Amino acid sequence: MPADPAALRLALAEDIATADPTLDPGWRDAVAAVPRELFLGSSVFRPADGGWQPVHRAETGEDEWLRMVYSDRTWVTQVGEKNAADATGPVSGSPTSSATLPSLVVRTAHLARLRPGQKVLEVGTGTGYSTAVLCHRLGPGNVVSIEYDADVAASASAHLKEAGCTPTLVVGDGLQGCKEYADYDAIIATCSVRSVPPSWFWQLNDGGSITTTICGWMLAAGLIRLVLDDEGTAHGRFTGDTITYMLARPHERPLAPVFFRLEGDTRRTRLDPGLLEEWAGRFVAQLAAPSAELLTTGSGIVLRDVATGSQAWTQPEGKGSTVHQHGPLRLWDQVEEALTRWQDAGAPALTEFGMTATPFDQKVWIGSPRGPSWRLPV
Repeated sequence: MPADPAALRLALAEDIATADPTLDPGWRDAVAAVPRELFLGSSVFRPADGGWQPVHRAETGEDEWLRMVYSDRTWVTQVGEKNAADATGPVSGSPTSSATLPSLVVRTAHLARLRPGQKVLEVGTGTGYSTAVLCHRLGPGNVVSIEYDADVAASASAHLKEAGCTPTLVVGDGLQGCKEYADYDAIIATCSVRSVPPSWFWQLNDGGSITTTICGWMLAAGLIRLVLDDEGTAHGRFTGDTITYMLARPHERPLAPVFFRLEGDTRRTRLDPGLLEEWAGRFVAQLAAPSAELLTTGSGIVLRDVATGSQAWTQPEGKGSTVHQHGPLRLWDQVEEALTRWQDAGAPALTEFGMTATPFDQKVWIGSPRGPSWRLPV
């Protein structure tokens, strides 16, 4: 029997609702109503041997394609500047656009506590699927969506038109918000940011909210809803989610040269580098060294500071590890100090972290604003 898109949509919606009993039924209904196959076009990428292999609808067969579409997973649609539809073979590089897994789309919308009639700015239209989900729940007249990539925006516009959705679509840098249609009751980002852009604060109504993922170049992220108070300061706590969106393109790390280990100063580590394999541990490390990227090797971890070229790399020695640090920043010292503060606080999960933010100063803390804290690069 041929695959039935409506039945697959309903099954996906029920699976998502079962996995997250707290989910507002309105978002479950949106998943059941929005035809995701209209937003994936004719091709996607899947991971393959360190690169990305295009998968074309015409070659896959309709039934298998629809089952792919209605699996709860992210499908990459663009790598670098190469769209999946234009790829004839494997490509290398970092994903730059995707159809986010539906459970994360509605999880983010649910966390934002959006209600019908509220006006929302979506930062990152992508394929248009998440935009359509917002339109279904809030009404298209209440949805403004901005996309950085003009080609991606044009494709999303076509998808939305085919689906019968009529939100306000804008091409531009979403980190600047969209002043033309402000003010908004909520801003919701389908990309991650290193810190909250100042323009987002200024384009909110009183009491408005910002829902986004805070991420850095170690690629540990925290999903959070920040609510603006009467004095213009936003407050919120992180969820325990350990999945994230792609970094906004202007917040991506610069291309780095090929890495060569430099000996530098050597000492024994006081903490196990394996702590960076834990999501919260890596999140803390990222707060302590915000311009550093994390690489892993078969024998240890490598930290490389994008701004200064400083590096730290560990290797097992006996029952512990040694660390080699080179450059003006002692990256492992910074990370180890932060991890010690985290452990002294009980090594809490991300649900114990919160954030206080203004356009000029943003701080992530553990427990309360008076607890251990780190400033984000604003």
